[in-house]
Amino acid sequence: MSVKPVKAISIIGMMSELERVVKFCGDSQMFHPDDAMSFYSNTGSFTPIAANNPYSAPLQNLKNTAELANLELKYVKLKNFTVSSNGVLKYVKFFVSKVEKMLNEKLSIEQEIDNCKRTIDQVGHFVGKNINFTEIMNCRYINPTFGRIPLEGYEKLSKYSDNPYVLFFPCTKDETHYWGAYFSPPDQKQEIDRVFSSLYFEKLDIPEIAGTPDNFIVQLRKNLEQLKKDLERSEHLIEIFWKAEKEKCSMYYSKLTELDSYNEIKRYVYKYNKSFILVGWIPAENEDFFTRQLDGIRSVEYSLSDGKDEIKLSPPVIMKNPPFIRLYEFYVKMYGLPCYNETDPTAIVALTYTLFFGIMFGDVGQGLVVAIVGALMWKFKKMEIGRILVPCGISGMIFGFIYGSVFGFEEALNPVYKLLFGIDGKLVDVMSSETINMIIYGSVALGFVTIAIVMLMNIFSSLRRRDFESAFFGPNGIAGFVFYVSLVIGLVCQMFLGIAVMNFAYTACLIILPLLFMYMREPLGRLAERKKKWQPEKWGEYCVQSFFELFEMCLSYLTNTMSFLRVGAYILVHAGMMTVVFTLAEMVGGIGYTVVVIIGNGIVMALEALLVAIQVLRLDYYEIFSRFYIGNGRPFTPVVAKNNIKH
Repeated sequence: MSVKPVKAISIIGMMSELERVVKFCGDSQMFHPDDAMSFYSNTGSFTPIAANNPYSAPLQNLKNTAELANLELKYVKLKNFTVSSNGVLKYVKFFVSKVEKMLNEKLSIEQEIDNCKRTIDQVGHFVGKNINFTEIMNCRYINPTFGRIPLEGYEKLSKYSDNPYVLFFPCTKDETHYWGAYFSPPDQKQEIDRVFSSLYFEKLDIPEIAGTPDNFIVQLRKNLEQLKKDLERSEHLIEIFWKAEKEKCSMYYSKLTELDSYNEIKRYVYKYNKSFILVGWIPAENEDFFTRQLDGIRSVEYSLSDGKDEIKLSPPVIMKNPPFIRLYEFYVKMYGLPCYNETDPTAIVALTYTLFFGIMFGDVGQGLVVAIVGALMWKFKKMEIGRILVPCGISGMIFGFIYGSVFGFEEALNPVYKLLFGIDGKLVDVMSSETINMIIYGSVALGFVTIAIVMLMNIFSSLRRRDFESAFFGPNGIAGFVFYVSLVIGLVCQMFLGIAVMNFAYTACLIILPLLFMYMREPLGRLAERKKKWQPEKWGEYCVQSFFELFEMCLSYLTNTMSFLRVGAYILVHAGMMTVVFTLAEMVGGIGYTVVVIIGNGIVMALEALLVAIQVLRLDYYEIFSRFYIGNGRPFTPVVAKNNIKH
């Protein structure tokens, strides 16, 4: 697949028309602003319009206030909304101040409720002790201090037995503390406080209590009930106000969001004498609509150019893929977006990832579970990986049918094979000695074919970028392709088929000559691009460096191809792990057999699905992407008011 074509548009007009142009660009939801300084060479007279955005702070205040009050602000499409920007700011200020006032009242009540509950909890430790706090607090010759002391601290009080004033009178006890009080004469208070502080005594902030704790708690509970009613009333007032203002507030919020978003476009606007200059990108398919609207604005002129003609400016990328392939854009974006003139690798990722996952995770039952789990992950959590697991699970089911495995039961599909194909055994017996060799050779062959295909993709992509060095002489260009394919085919014919093709002419033309082209790829590439300075500055240094680079390239052909052995390895690992599960189940026997099989399947599914997903992604990123993909593109992010962000 490819990326959607875009066009660069340069808009010039009188300053008096700037607001209309900015509003239109925002309303269109298809304008990606860019820095005008990079589009023009003579920018000495350009002056940025560095005006502050007057709408950001009010919008953020409105959002914060609504969040604190649990009010859901919704963006709505505005029709015939004629309120001025000053009117919008005035209403938002009124709304925020009104809600903040009610929130402050609610917060104050909540704090009083918390204090009341805390006091009830503290005083509750002294209930039933027939203590008259009024009399104790009015004592002239002792200072009472109520609180709690850790169990360890209470035990250490015995060390201070020589001081008659170091006494603690416990009232209640919990798992970690004693609750009670100690008393000290006024002249000994500081010393006694110091001793108890060293024992980690925690002083309780108990308010003035009239009478006994029992009576005081009764009064506190009455106060608590009244505070709860006050809280309900405060919340009800917010609900009434929101119900009356919800629709109106949504309109003003939407308008303020538009003003804030569209004002961000001004950061890209430059002033030139009495005119402004605004540059950006639009989808090529929307050119007619966009330009027709600009034609209706007086004094505005514009010019357009194709993205392919502005490659140096790095045109933003809009990926264009059919629904199934679009699922795998998640992985491509993790690596990096394709450049505008680069081949979009999403299709090959979709093919290879789904295929390799199915081959490595071949089990009908477990594949079905993976597909169901993926669907649930997407439906309830909107996880992108969930959508990818659905086709991967289905692929695992298909290959599981070929391998004859259903939750590790290797004979479960034999009746189906007998009915459909008239055979007694499985289509592919993974654990037989002949099949193991076939799996190993097949994995290497799969790697060879995959690498050869991506090398062809690199040639095509490099020619699109007019990178002739990479297309013709690079290790993944024509020279590298001829060398790699010829070497592999020659070795296979010589070693396995008994066909002697590796003669002098074959070796010289298809192996040695491509190696020489790769060795001299930099000067040859410059010559192909008709550059005057095509020779290296120091030939000796270049030759030594190129030798080691060529050696590394040849080594990478081997390691990248052998890396695909992991595809076959995981086929055998899956069968081996399930064999272990059933061996353990048979050792347990009885009801334990079923339990071990279920738990074993769960462990194998979770572990293998994770490992296979990672290993297939590694193959795509390192063995495939490294040969043809750059991934330095930037996303097309038109200004859109709805979410107050560019996306």
